[in-house]
This record gives sequence, C-alpha cells and structure tokens, in this order.
Amino acid sequence: MNTKQKIGLYGGSFDPVHLGHLLVAQAACEEAGLERLFFIPAAQSPFKPGTVPTPASERLRLLRLALAGKNHYEIDEQEIKRGGISYSIDTVRDYAKRFPGAELFYLIGADHVPSLPKWREAEELARLAEFIAIPRPGQMEAAFVPPFRGRTLKGFPLGVSASEIRARVKAGLVIDHLVAPAVAEAIHNYHLYL
Repeated sequence: MNTKQKIGLYGGSFDPVHLGHLLVAQAACEEAGLERLFFIPAAQSPFKPGTVPTPASERLRLLRLALAGKNHYEIDEQEIKRGGISYSIDTVRDYAKRFPGAELFYLIGADHVPSLPKWREAEELARLAEFIAIPRPGQMEAAFVPPFRGRTLKGFPLGVSASEIRARVKAGLVIDHLVAPAVAEAIHNYHLYL
C-alpha cells in the first residue's frame, strides 16, 4: 500500500482568486487523491513580467476569505516573502525539503505545458514534481514531454479568468457567481480593481 503523502502546489497570481480556482482545487484533490493543497500566490509571475499585480496584502486577504473553513487548503506566502520573480523550482525545492518522501503535484495551466522544458532548472523540476494541467474549456489534453510527468484534470473547466473579473469590476458590472460572496464583498468594500 502506498502511504506517501500527496501534496498539491497551486501557484498563481490569484488576482483575484475566483470560483474557477476553487473548482480546480477541488478537482485536483479528488482526481489525484491530494491530502493537502497549498495555494501559493506569486510575488511576480515570470509569465507576466510587464504586469504589476495587486498588492500582496490584498490578494492574500481575498484568498483567506475564499478559503475560510476549507481545512485541506492552505495558503503559503513564501513566494511573496521571497519577493522578485517567483520561480517554481525554488518553491518545489522548499516543499521537497519540508516534506521528504511526499509526492508533490504542481498545478499549472494547460497552456504552459509545452513551455515546461524552458522553465528554470527544468530537469530538477521534472524530477521533484508531477504536474497537473488545468485545461480551459474546449482545450485539448496537455501532452507532457519527458522527463515531465503529468495528467490533465477532467473536472470543472470554467471559462472565467481573473483579468475578466478585474475588467468587470472596473466597468461597474456584477461579479457575483464568479467569486465567493465574501471575496465580492471585500473587493467592493476595499475599492479594489477600480
């Protein structure tokens, strides 16, 4: 019997966290049998170098509201605390040290799978973690090239993005049913994304 702990690492800007993120987390836990899943907000995404994210304190506030009461989800602030560009290898190495013997699963957008061999220290990244690709609605299953191992999530593809939510807020449109009620209330109360 395999008794290795299965841990999911879910990085991203979470700017803001939305129901698509939560559905992906649920599907990953169910399909990969994850016991714990860490939401790891990036300080600065290497994929969006020209974009300045909303301040980390605000993104963390929204994450805490969205994940309140969900015991198998945790927030890890290490990339924010490290600052600068957030590279996956630094985070995965940290988890390999903190949880020796655990199986690590790294969640990524399916659109990033073809570029994995170009990621920083790709060989070590491939050795330390298995990948879970998150498809967008209508997107083909991701093909992982060796040495990368991975699977594509089957459940809950939701055609919603954080950039659409920010645009809706700026335009004065409703975001109910796209984000958790507490997140919508905080975005309104703190005048975020205007």
